[in-house]
Amino acid sequence: MPSTKEAPSARQQELLERAYAYSLTHGLADLSLRPLATAIGSSPRVLLFLFDSKDGLIRALLARARADELELLQRIQDQHEVPPGLEVVARELWTWMSAPERRPLMTFWVEAYGRSLVAPEGPWADFARSTVDDWLELLKATQPDPDAVARRTGVLAMLRGALIDLLATGDLKRTTAALEDYLAD
Repeated sequence: MPSTKEAPSARQQELLERAYAYSLTHGLADLSLRPLATAIGSSPRVLLFLFDSKDGLIRALLARARADELELLQRIQDQHEVPPGLEVVARELWTWMSAPERRPLMTFWVEAYGRSLVAPEGPWADFARSTVDDWLELLKATQPDPDAVARRTGVLAMLRGALIDLLATGDLKRTTAALEDYLAD
């Protein structure tokens, strides 16, 4: 018989949102429950009770970040009655990803993606792979040739590479020009 997990309580959801906001500015790599709990108006004991463990909290934070990502992908799909083409969607994604107000979220995403690669058995498990699958599925829906996986993969790689470069340098003009050059081919 499959088990079903209860929906989070209002308190758990509230603390998750506060912890998510905290992690966007402080990252996850050195997350410590005591400073986090103090910053969000809770205690380590309450966090452990609500999320079962520190790993459980990290998994919940990653799921929360992924929910933001999936919401973006759905919004882009919903904007168009007819698929607008891979290059149009790539530009829309880049505009959203590169906006200054999204830098904390994108930094969080890069950190979680990297941790998923180096700690695949921990709470980060499958985060990177899931995001690749999500983004490739969106790009597939926008491309007239559903079998052109190499082009979709190239666009995805370019978006992620440009994002990492942007986060490292802050050079929006250069990274946008590089993306435009790639998409023009």
